[in-house]
This record gives sequence, structure tokens and C-alpha cells, in this order.
Amino acid sequence: MDSNKQWPEVDRRENKDTWVNILQWLSLIGWFLFSIALVVSFYAAPERSYGITRYKGIEVRDYWVTPLTDYLYILLWITALLSLGSIILSHFRTRRATDNKFYNFVLLFVICAAWVFYIAINAYWQS
Repeated sequence: MDSNKQWPEVDRRENKDTWVNILQWLSLIGWFLFSIALVVSFYAAPERSYGITRYKGIEVRDYWVTPLTDYLYILLWITALLSLGSIILSHFRTRRATDNKFYNFVLLFVICAAWVFYIAINAYWQS
């Protein structure tokens, strides 16, 4: 007898598990913090020097703004740790093949970790 025919195809869950709801909220919070980090990075990062700015003699800031960079660094660490915790939680809570795999946590963690290393190299270690 085929093992797939052993169990009925009916999903017996009546509603979402509390942990699944928590994971969905953590996903929203993580991406919201990431969006805030994007805005903060716009103001913290050095400005680019284009040809027209050099031609007109306009000064551009070529350094990271330290207080904003610190806030950005903290935001990214919080988001990365939130994503990592959510990856671990989803690993233990999603057992069925039809459950959501929450790949967005992996994507968010990879982006935040790469960004943390970029800021550490360019803003802190070059000073």
C-alpha cells in the first residue's frame, strides 16, 4: 500500500497555530525595521561626488555620520537576530510539506548580515 494513501488529504487544523501568527508578525516587524534601516542609511552614508558637483564646487560629505551609523548598525543587528530567531522557530514549528517555509527570514538575515559587515568595514574600520 502506498504511504501517501494511508492518511486522508483533509487538513484537520481548524485555524492557524499561535506560533504561525507570531512568525507572521515577526516577519512584518523585521521588514519594517529593515525599511527604517534603509531610510537611516540614506542619511548616514557618505554622499556621492558627481561631475556637476565638482564642476560647481559644491562640497559633498565623504564620511559616515557617526550617530546615524550607530543607529543603523543597531537596527541591522536587531533585524538580523530577529530573523535568525524566526528561522530557528519556524524550523521547529513547520513540519508539514504544505506549511509556509518562511524563506523571507533567510533573505532578510542574509541581507542584514551582509550589510552589517559592509558598514563595519567601510564606516568603522576605515576611520
